[in-house]
Amino acid sequence: MLATLPHLQKTDFPAISRQELTTVQINLGYVCNQQCIHCHVNASPTRKESMTRETAEDVLRYLQASDASVLDMTGGAPELNPCFRWLVTEARQLGIKVIDRCNLTVLFEPQQTDLAAFLAEQQVEIIASLPCYSIDNVDKQRGKGTFKKSIEGLQQLNALGYGKAGSALHLHLVFNPQAASLPPPQKTLEADYKKVLSAEYNVVFNQLYTLCNMPIQRFGSALLSNGQFTTYMQLLRQAFQVENLAQVMCRQLLSIDWQGYVYDCDFNQMLGLPLLVEGKKQHIRDLLGINLNNNPIVIADHCYGCTAGQGSSCGGALS
Repeated sequence: MLATLPHLQKTDFPAISRQELTTVQINLGYVCNQQCIHCHVNASPTRKESMTRETAEDVLRYLQASDASVLDMTGGAPELNPCFRWLVTEARQLGIKVIDRCNLTVLFEPQQTDLAAFLAEQQVEIIASLPCYSIDNVDKQRGKGTFKKSIEGLQQLNALGYGKAGSALHLHLVFNPQAASLPPPQKTLEADYKKVLSAEYNVVFNQLYTLCNMPIQRFGSALLSNGQFTTYMQLLRQAFQVENLAQVMCRQLLSIDWQGYVYDCDFNQMLGLPLLVEGKKQHIRDLLGINLNNNPIVIADHCYGCTAGQGSSCGGALS
């Protein structure tokens, strides 16, 4: 796989700094039951990296000591980590909102047949990846049979109350473009998703989040291989919207890798660009009692991906 960081380090992206922390996002490891072509984590069934119980306990201690109100769990497939259910239960007992970034097909993995019921019982918010409402497009991007399993997973979640009007169980979907292009307007695409999924599969959900593909890891390597990297970066830079700077997720989020090291965002984590305090890389244990307000955010050229057009974040469009 071709490295993208050398093509991103020289940047004129505006300097930005951290604000008050609201969300701790943890990557529980790169083990996944899928291997998607757009994956910025380069996750797959053959990866071995997985957060240990000791590091998970460090995360929990930090949550108890900080003002964060949200634990956002990602991977790989975070549910495949042995600590996943323990962390969910402990965080919920602390009154922390928990988000599970679920690929839907994991609901059918061995040992996970009761996963949907567990998530509902713990009132975990689910953000599920479904990069299109077309079977051909999803299977091309994520593997043959993925779309059918994803729809069955959504139907299973709906049966538990997820995504239904008036329910406290929130279910959001995520769209990623397949090509080197910006996502279409979020609200317009959301309406299309809801119409098709309801009519054809009797599936409902709360919101659609559109995410811009970052020029890093597997997607970035494909851009380099196809000679599209420079053109894609020009697209992102030309679509830069200064007003998106106020809302980029890195200002209120901490990203923690499977070993416990801390980053300003998940994309910096994948590029190996750690959060720095007085020039030093930090482990989550080091940050107990540390106020990160106004700490400079580590930037590179990929940051244009979060500020292009309608903007992009783990919560979808910014504007």
